[in-house]
Amino acid sequence: MRLLLVAVFLICTTSLTACAGSGGDPSEVGGVSSQELGLASYYGHQYHGRTTANGETYDENQLTAAHRTLPFGTRVRVTNLENGKTVLLRINDRGPFVDGRIIDVSWRGAQDLDFVREGVVEAKVEVLPGR
Repeated sequence: MRLLLVAVFLICTTSLTACAGSGGDPSEVGGVSSQELGLASYYGHQYHGRTTANGETYDENQLTAAHRTLPFGTRVRVTNLENGKTVLLRINDRGPFVDGRIIDVSWRGAQDLDFVREGVVEAKVEVLPGR
C-alpha cells in the first residue's frame, strides 16, 4: 500500500495533469494546487493555549490546522490515506516546520483521523470552495 502511495505521489509531483483529474487545470489557493499529497502531523498538548499565527488561541479540541501558504480561514478536507478517514479543518496557523510535511492538524483532528499513536501519516489535503 505504501509503495502504491509513493508511486502516486511521484506521478503527481512530476506531472501536474495526472493530479488535475478530468476538469483540466487545478485551481490554486495561496500558491498551492487544490490538492496536495504528503505527510500530516499534529500539534502536541504542549501547544494548547498558545497564540497561533492568526492571533487565535490554539485549542487542541477544535478542528484547526497549520499550513505554510494557505490563507487563514481556508477550509480543507484532510484524508488519512492509510485508513480512509477524513476530517474538515480550518487553517489558522503556519507550519509545519519539518521538511516533508504538508500540514499540522490539531490534536482533535489527529484523533478523528486516527493517527495520534503514529504521530505522522500519509495524507491528502484538499482545499474546499469558499472560506
